[in-house]
Amino acid sequence: MTVKKLFWKDPYLKQCTATIMTVDGNRITLDQTIVFAFSGGQASDSGTIHGYAVLTAQKVAKEIIYEIDVSHDLQVGQQVNVVIDWDKRYRIMKLHFAAEIVLELMVQNFNNPKKIGANIMEEKARVDFEWCGNISEVLPLLQKKMEEIINSNSPILSCFSDEEREIRYWEIKGFGKVPCGGTHIKNTGEIGAVLLKRGKRLGANKERIEIYLR
Repeated sequence: MTVKKLFWKDPYLKQCTATIMTVDGNRITLDQTIVFAFSGGQASDSGTIHGYAVLTAQKVAKEIIYEIDVSHDLQVGQQVNVVIDWDKRYRIMKLHFAAEIVLELMVQNFNNPKKIGANIMEEKARVDFEWCGNISEVLPLLQKKMEEIINSNSPILSCFSDEEREIRYWEIKGFGKVPCGGTHIKNTGEIGAVLLKRGKRLGANKERIEIYLR
């Protein structure tokens, strides 16, 4: 059985009930969950399962394995309450989508530069590109266009393109449609004010854009 990923159906859920499906030492699986596991550069959620802190969340194929404290007393078939750190989740959702906008603007305005990395944490997001020159030269244009999209309060559609294979996408009508399996906000206005910065140099022809919430 594949875990039902409620964070896709409703990424604003802060808690849910679930049934323990497997227990292997301090590694457990659930029948359904709201705790996102690191994927596509997006950090895992923090949270608790039956009051035990989630130490790690690992995506394995379509399953998610959670590590909790070794002193737990959970058993297969037990119903538990699952709670996420909502403040962390919401910041990550906003930073994640800000990074998605940056990436799409780069694709549309600068001849589709190759993305070579990305990471979305609670404190900031980053996107890395193959790029000749100093990427700070394009940041004013990116900042302007990004603010326009944020201020437009455009609805964000998040759906499956292939539910069986768990392939998802986001779409803003008139702007872009991009494959992505992360957790997404409902409209661009939720992001609020952002700041784009050039990150540390990664080597020859490699540049980084960092994204911060103001």
